[in-house]
Amino acid sequence: MKKQRQSANTTKQFPRVLLIAFIILVASVSQGQEWTRYRGPNGQGISHAKSIPVKWTEKDYNWKVKLPGGGYSSPVLWGDKVFVTSADQKAGHGFLLALRVSDGEVLWQKQYSLTTYRMNPRNSYATATPVVDADHVYALWPTSKETILVALDHDGGEIWQRTFGGVHCQHGAGSSPIVFDDIVVFTHEHEGSSKSKTPSNRGDARSAWIAVDRKTGRTRWELERQTSPKTSYSTPCVYSPATDAPQLIFTSRAHGITSVNPRTGTILWEAESVFPSRVVSSPVIAGQLLIGSCGDGSNGKCLVAVQPGARDKSTQPTEAYTIGSSTAPYVPTSLAMEGLLFTFHDRGYVSCLRSATGEQLWREKPANQFYGSPVWVNGKLYCITTNGEVVVIKAASTYDLLAVNPLGEKSHATPAVAGGRMYLRTYSHLISIGPKKE
Repeated sequence: MKKQRQSANTTKQFPRVLLIAFIILVASVSQGQEWTRYRGPNGQGISHAKSIPVKWTEKDYNWKVKLPGGGYSSPVLWGDKVFVTSADQKAGHGFLLALRVSDGEVLWQKQYSLTTYRMNPRNSYATATPVVDADHVYALWPTSKETILVALDHDGGEIWQRTFGGVHCQHGAGSSPIVFDDIVVFTHEHEGSSKSKTPSNRGDARSAWIAVDRKTGRTRWELERQTSPKTSYSTPCVYSPATDAPQLIFTSRAHGITSVNPRTGTILWEAESVFPSRVVSSPVIAGQLLIGSCGDGSNGKCLVAVQPGARDKSTQPTEAYTIGSSTAPYVPTSLAMEGLLFTFHDRGYVSCLRSATGEQLWREKPANQFYGSPVWVNGKLYCITTNGEVVVIKAASTYDLLAVNPLGEKSHATPAVAGGRMYLRTYSHLISIGPKKE
């Protein structure tokens, strides 16, 4: 009788289990359609959209919108809205805009007063990509005098605003915030003496990685970091081991590759001294390896793959392989997919390696320089050159250049893909391509 009752209960519960599974599946698919941060889901640049064209002309655009001022940030999307930042550097104004994805109409625009300061001409006041979740969009505005972090709802209503100290570095700031669970995380690093956490001649400025409550803006934790002679511009990602809780992964010259507990802000493990130069690119997850790169000037210095350490310190992180400057990117973030690692170089070269070993399979130069990073879309790589050409390459172990599509204006941004369309940001325009909506 007991077995029969259990069987009957199981039968009654089966529709409920199916319903729960269906809800989870729908939520998962819906989440996968959003492009919430720099380089999309977890910063890895992966989309399975099947409707993005390979070749196009301006006649194929869904829309092209002129932005106020200019900038190098990338667009992010949630539902029927695309969010992007721009700036008027002469006037010291930053702008956060929301546009309707169907026709590009500007739904709202917010303006922020920013302290004007000198920076590298290849940087901009609007370089940090915003991050969006189901409730809010968050924008980071770093200057030499102050750093503003703001949260707005999707209709443009301000939820909260925080002001932190200015960022002191040679080229201006450039890293982007991320959202994990109930916190917004961003790096707040400075340049100064490598022997001190306080930059020389910079008063009380100190480098830190910071997490704030996404609903209130209240500081949840602040991890003080060693200040480096060359600050880093990396944007963190989340590493989720199969048998352990998620970890935040940061890359920097001062600390190498670092794992941080997102709940407490404490260091779990650290692969120090793996980067001899400035870190601009962001971390990449390639199977069981974490990959980062560094460089100087217009050249990559090295690309490093690290086997993560254990949360309980039972094993330390180990270096799996290091690749030299001919393959290592400096500014662009690499892309790992299906056992292959693709690197796009500042000088215009593209390389394909086996991600587990670093073995190079091919290296070609399809177009001009790259500062933006690639995205993988249905087996193809899309990346924008500094001249504003979208290079499309088959993501395969053999080289196959599929197209070079000019956008007509310089760009340092990374494409965004959501709802079956691709969004391309040039210095002063935002463009939508993909299937026409009825």
